[in-house]
Amino acid sequence: MSTLKHLIDGELQGGGSRAAPVYNPSTGEIIHQLALADAGTVAQAIAAAQVAFPAWRNTPAAKRAQVLFRFKQLLERDEREIAALISREHGKTLEDAAGELKRGIENVEYACAAPDILKGEYSRNVGPSIDAWSDSQPLGVVAGITPFNFPAMVPLWMYPLAIACGNTFILKPSERDPSSTLHIARLLHEAGLPKGVLNVVHGDKEAVDALLASPEIKAISFVGSTPVAEYIYAEGGRRGKRVQALGGAKNHAVILSDADLDNAASALMGAAYGSCGERCMAISVAVCVGEQTADALVARLLPQIKALKVGPGTSPGLDMGPLVTRAHLDKVSGYVADGVAAGAKLLVDGRGIRVAGHEDGFFLGGCLFDHVTPDMRIYREEIFGPVLCVLRVGSLQQAIALINAHEYGNGTCLFTRDGEAARRFADEIEVGMVGINVPLPVPVAYHSFGGWKRSLFGDLHAYGPDGVRFYTRRKAVTQRWPQSASREASQFAFPSL
Repeated sequence: MSTLKHLIDGELQGGGSRAAPVYNPSTGEIIHQLALADAGTVAQAIAAAQVAFPAWRNTPAAKRAQVLFRFKQLLERDEREIAALISREHGKTLEDAAGELKRGIENVEYACAAPDILKGEYSRNVGPSIDAWSDSQPLGVVAGITPFNFPAMVPLWMYPLAIACGNTFILKPSERDPSSTLHIARLLHEAGLPKGVLNVVHGDKEAVDALLASPEIKAISFVGSTPVAEYIYAEGGRRGKRVQALGGAKNHAVILSDADLDNAASALMGAAYGSCGERCMAISVAVCVGEQTADALVARLLPQIKALKVGPGTSPGLDMGPLVTRAHLDKVSGYVADGVAAGAKLLVDGRGIRVAGHEDGFFLGGCLFDHVTPDMRIYREEIFGPVLCVLRVGSLQQAIALINAHEYGNGTCLFTRDGEAARRFADEIEVGMVGINVPLPVPVAYHSFGGWKRSLFGDLHAYGPDGVRFYTRRKAVTQRWPQSASREASQFAFPSL
């Protein structure tokens, strides 16, 4: 059994006295031991990043982009290998893993535009012989803490853009499925990234707290659960860091009576059960306007949920793989039991599923609840599993009010043929990412990703234009070259035109 190491100053190395197991969730077997960083390991990575920063900051943006162009080519070269690593440790299907990587590559492509996105602004003659310009400059050493559900994509939201902007980076990926993340980081060094610009330290709360405590870390990006996001935002802000912390979600799909229900049901299947529901943009609540709409939608969903093909993610032709860990399987199963106890109607029960040859895997089939009410725990809390709840309301306005009252505001969507209703929904809904007949409205790389309310702590969203703003700070320069032949008197009033 191999031990996965940290990547510090361009080299794989140990660090820390503790280790954690990495599982294959399809079999329940331990496949790796993972070195867990202590404060000393984190300090070593930070020191390497500090040493690398001055030269990297002064590297022309076009040369930084050339490294990223080569990195993109290597990601595409190793696509199948990376997808297999993701699937083996996370459990998602190979097709889903490949799709995740492609969305990550889009962010590398955006970062390749560094020479353009970092251009400043220039104004001539803002005053007598006075010119002014603004410039976007890197922060220094920055860090990212990423979740298990997208071990390739979410890190690629962060460090390609951060290093394109001239920063150096410390990545703390999830300890549950680190192999693909580590492989991708090594590809960036193969592409010509100087040592110390990107460092990867594995770990748990001890490593996170070391990053938070370090005054050398100027900014932290985080994606994960809301309690941890809130903790990182509070602790980072208290120490004067710039923090961008993306938290949990409870994403609603509203289905109007005029919607194309066949297409809506198909869209919901992928949005609710894709990746076993382990997505922050997964649809976990279907809000049906009208009893007939709800009955018709449920009738279409039932046979499709029962027909879901569940098995080891590395096998072809599947719809769902296992959940990531035994503990998470037990947690999601507990939510299902809680929904039954609260009085919701469990129409499809995915508990107890057995996959031949993988009896010790962490499998849960698709689950469907009907007649869920807003007071139930399965509605209020993020389940993060293959569980879809159906709620019934009498009007679009009631649906909007229901969603706006929820503590999370990450993503939502509306299924309708009514343009007026769609425009009203998009205007009035208090959610950061909205889809109209699009179930997973994840913005493309040249926009930015982020929710509202308790789904995001911080002022700036992830990647895209907001990512550039997060990883840089603006400097305004005003200069004047007086004519040598003139002598000017002192001015004591505040300067103006």
